[in-house]
Order: sequence, then structure tokens, then C-alpha cells
Amino acid sequence: MLGARLVVIAGGSDNPLAVARALIGPYAAGPVVAGPIVPDLLAATRSAQAAAAGLKACAAWQDAPRPVLADDLLPERAMAGDPAARQQLVEEIYRPLEEAGSALLETLSVYLEQASSLEGAARMLFVHPNTVRYRLRRVTDVTGWSPSDVRSAFTLRIALILGRLADGEPQS
Repeated sequence: MLGARLVVIAGGSDNPLAVARALIGPYAAGPVVAGPIVPDLLAATRSAQAAAAGLKACAAWQDAPRPVLADDLLPERAMAGDPAARQQLVEEIYRPLEEAGSALLETLSVYLEQASSLEGAARMLFVHPNTVRYRLRRVTDVTGWSPSDVRSAFTLRIALILGRLADGEPQS
């Protein structure tokens, strides 16, 4: 126990949600956050920090599942000031999109700005709606996040914002 929190380090499973579900039964209602899988006990600190940051950020996602993965709370964690979440969003979403070509970043940005309207994005980009569909499928392939899913779109939007801010910072 850590104050009013129970911190569990569990090994031998590649499914942290299943482990968390198996353990939460007798405990009171409230958020339960599972940190990411790490290779060894020395890296457990990183997983525990992600889970703790996720627990803090849970208040921002009232309908979060119980248990929830810390990585599913990346946008909330980033907005709550978690530098690891900010870095992860930039490195795992924004940078791969940037490397895949400007068309994907531009299409995603316009699609999100057009309230997830394929036709609206196509008009703004001067392309056929099928081109927008193709590019959005590529966004999903590159990032693992689907722009057509509301929750994923939120994560993608925050990653775009953080990536642009990172690119706008003067290099030292």
C-alpha cells in the first residue's frame, strides 16, 4: 500500500488489463490504471510512473473503463503536465506521420478541423473523398489510431498540437 493506493507489480503476463481485472474485485470503486509492460524489474519505475500519471489524469476522462491502460490516457496525461506522455505522443504519433510525408499530416489536420467530414476535408484539400479515405487509412496504419474513432481522433489531435509545438521551439 502507498497511502490510500495499492500499487502492484505483476509479472508473467502480456495483458496488464487482465491482471488488473483479476485483482480489483475486492477493492472499492474508483479508477484503476495499469502501466505499460516493461522488460524487467528495473524498468518497473517507468511503468509505475505512467500508471500514477494516469490515475491523476483519470478525472479528465469520466467514462474511462475500469481498469484502463495508462497509454489510453495519453492525451489527458499530457494535458495534466506529464512530460513522458507528451514525448510519447510526439515520438509515437506525430514523428511517424511526419516521416510518412506531409500529405498524411495535412489530411489528418484538415479532417479533424472539418469535424471529421470526409467531404469537407476533400473540398479543403482539393482532392477526391476516396483520397482522403486512403490517407486516413494510412494514418491508422502508421499510428495505430483511427481518425474516425472519436477517442482516437482526440489523441491524434493532441499529438498534432504537441508535435507542432515541439517543432516550433527554437533549437538550442
